[in-house]
Amino acid sequence: MKKLSLIFISLLLLSSFNALAQDEKVLIIEKDSTKLPKSYPAPNPLAPAKAAFYSAVFPGGGQIYNKRYWKAPIVWGAMGTSIYFYAWNNKKYHEYRDAYKDLLQGKTPKGELSVITDPDRLVRGQKFHQKNRDLSALLTAGFYVLQIVEANVNAHLMQFNVNENLSLRPEMQQNDIDYKYNMGFKLSYQF
Repeated sequence: MKKLSLIFISLLLLSSFNALAQDEKVLIIEKDSTKLPKSYPAPNPLAPAKAAFYSAVFPGGGQIYNKRYWKAPIVWGAMGTSIYFYAWNNKKYHEYRDAYKDLLQGKTPKGELSVITDPDRLVRGQKFHQKNRDLSALLTAGFYVLQIVEANVNAHLMQFNVNENLSLRPEMQQNDIDYKYNMGFKLSYQF
């Protein structure tokens, strides 16, 4: 009996069957997922370079080019503040330096520094304002480079299709046992 069932199963596996099919041909049209919807603008590969160029020529220009108008006053404020402190510390540095030179020549210093008669205090004042002046110059250069990089990255990120098909949302769910709310994140991807 075992031999007969083994032969039957092997014949069944090795034989071919004609499957019944419909005579109609079914046309399957797949949606092209590489095309963007009409509501989404076409990517411009030169947009990041233009944004960086406009920011390099005029600080805040790249942010305006990217239509992020609210960022331009932040750029101007940051750079303007650091330039103001550079100029103020540079002025104070020169005042302390001139007062020190006058004191070494035997003259009385001019202005509000005339009450200082200790040359060591004048040297410390020079070093303090020189250090702050240099730090302000470094901050100005840092803000300048940062706003160029920010405009470039923002122009790159504007070309990505971000829609409701891929989203990460916080969600509150009520627990069925004790009716307390649980906080969580839900990642959904729809085709």
